[in-house]
Amino acid sequence: MTVLWPARMSVAARSAQSPNSDLDLARRLESAFERVADQASPAVVVIKTVRKISVSAESQDDNGDDNNQQFEGTPFEFFFRQLPREHPRDIDGQGSGIIFRRDGYILTNQHVVDGADTITVRLKDGTEYDAKIVGVDDRTDVAVIKIDAKNLTAATLANSDDVKVGQWAIAIGAPYELEYSFTVGFVSAKGRSALWSHSGSAYEDYIQTDASINPGNSGGPLCDIEGRVIGVNTAIRGLNRGIGFAIPINMARDIADQLIEKGKIVRPWIGIGIRALSENKELAEFAKDVKDGVIVQEIHADTPAAKSDLKPADIIVAVDGVPVKSPRELQQQILHKQVGQKVILDVVRGGKNLKVTLQTGEMPERLQVASHQKSSKPKVESAFGLTVQTLTKDIAERLKLDSTDGVIVTDVAEGSIAQQKGLQHGDVITEIDRAPVHSADDFKAAMAKIDPEKGALLYVQRGGTSTFVVLKDTK
Repeated sequence: MTVLWPARMSVAARSAQSPNSDLDLARRLESAFERVADQASPAVVVIKTVRKISVSAESQDDNGDDNNQQFEGTPFEFFFRQLPREHPRDIDGQGSGIIFRRDGYILTNQHVVDGADTITVRLKDGTEYDAKIVGVDDRTDVAVIKIDAKNLTAATLANSDDVKVGQWAIAIGAPYELEYSFTVGFVSAKGRSALWSHSGSAYEDYIQTDASINPGNSGGPLCDIEGRVIGVNTAIRGLNRGIGFAIPINMARDIADQLIEKGKIVRPWIGIGIRALSENKELAEFAKDVKDGVIVQEIHADTPAAKSDLKPADIIVAVDGVPVKSPRELQQQILHKQVGQKVILDVVRGGKNLKVTLQTGEMPERLQVASHQKSSKPKVESAFGLTVQTLTKDIAERLKLDSTDGVIVTDVAEGSIAQQKGLQHGDVITEIDRAPVHSADDFKAAMAKIDPEKGALLYVQRGGTSTFVVLKDTK
């Protein structure tokens, strides 16, 4: 005889049919986490550092502020654990790291080893090694250190481009000196940027996670359910809030490879300071037909941009035909080029569409900006609070300027519009409303034509850097 079960099976009947199904599922998940801990932990190291400080620095550090005061005022914290000092002139620190290669190369954060006089690495089996810094990249907070060891257990790296929001995220590290702590959460988001600035930068591309990470986790791995590293834990937004950030391992791996091979990072650049058009309402009024784009805020001296036809206040709307609407998009387009590669920028200047061609150069590690000295007696004063004089050959030589075009600012009135806009003694004004200014008389004539309520666009050079200022009476 055939027995037919009813379409709606009771809870009791379902439990009788598979009494351990839920428990089996939990056990399988538990086993998966255990495998991650077993496989990934041997590739994680504890990094201890000692930074020696002077007596003056020591007294400043003892004013009651915590040791992470350099990050005060930001909503983010690097979770590099600075430990109580055993010696009054030393600062001990602790972070985490990832064995990147079997021959002793270890991936961590730049802020973990920054300024360290000694670095000690301890492996999972308790073996300790002295380490040296191979290279650091402060733009991405990536560092590579090296220990004298071979046949280490190296981490298995995932393809972070394949990471999905909602997948498991597992952090391993040494928070609060609790070494090899294992915490579980999810990937909360990808491609997080603008953590440190309003517009963000091309170097910001963080994986967000709610896995519990705290001071001491810095430089440790964020893993997937297979035990593969998907990111390098770097920063958190406040303690105990479940908002942490990791550098995608693809980015960290590329940086680490370059640091090992070259000891530095070679990046293309064109040498400009930029800002989103939407962030400068005053300049947007001079370009009402342009909805999106990136403002050339300044042009640095001796750069590809300085050698091209690009000017401050130009609005870049495309790079090699690819539209750019934000500084981050522009930076990413340039970073995808090779050093020395020709680039064509689509630019809007004074309502006209132009194409500017230049070649990328190698981005320097630091920009050096010269300062001006005081010049001689002023000649002309404007309604905006500027006092200027003609830039003569003698003044240019004394101030080590390359050109004698323009007028030099000799005084900025206290509380004036010019002071509010950041103009300084020693600035050189070369154009007003895109018309060249060769002398104090030119300056006086041009300023006399300006409607204070409409404003004036000034090209300014400061320490070899070209920029622009919009002077406008906002009363």
